[in-house]
Amino acid sequence: MKNSKIKEMSSPELEKELSELKSELFKLRFSLATNGLDNPLKVREIKKDIARIKTELRKRELNNE
Repeated sequence: MKNSKIKEMSSPELEKELSELKSELFKLRFSLATNGLDNPLKVREIKKDIARIKTELRKRELNNE
């Protein structure tokens, strides 16, 4: 996910996307531990997307204070 797309989204949309990414990361980690993944780099992508969303949410929180 690109930073420009993240900046266009509203805060509630970002919260929703964050929860979806966290559940997807859980599923990927579970399948990695049990039988392996076709694309193990997907875990890294998801973690980076989560970090980008958290950074944008924190930035918005600080700007509102």
